Amino acid sequence: MTTATNRIGRIGEELAARHLQRLGYTIVARNWRVRVEGVRGELDIVATDAGALVFCEVKTRRRALPGDQALAAVDRGKQRQLRRLAGLYLAERGGHGVDVRFDVVGVAWPVSGGAAELVHVRAAF
Repeated sequence: MTTATNRIGRIGEELAARHLQRLGYTIVARNWRVRVEGVRGELDIVATDAGALVFCEVKTRRRALPGDQALAAVDRGKQRQLRRLAGLYLAERGGHGVDVRFDVVGVAWPVSGGAAELVHVRAAF
């Protein structure tokens, strides 16, 4: 990833975290990384919402990103990876038995400039 792409991704994750907090979520971890047992990856945002532990994947694009495109960006392979990472997170934190949910937040930066638009899909998969 280029520096500009990293920067836009970080800004998108910050906007997503603020959005979730405005909705009443409590952020418990950001950019949680793991390299263990042949698994390598990152959970963008881990939060709690109404008693559930929410693993939130953030997709930031420098173009229009309607909700269906945000979901499409999290394909079956990515979903499998996120589930595996969530399992490792729960094993490390002793969180077995808790309700778990996977959300996706798409952040679209219009090419013409202007404010970013967010699409939040609860229980995306």
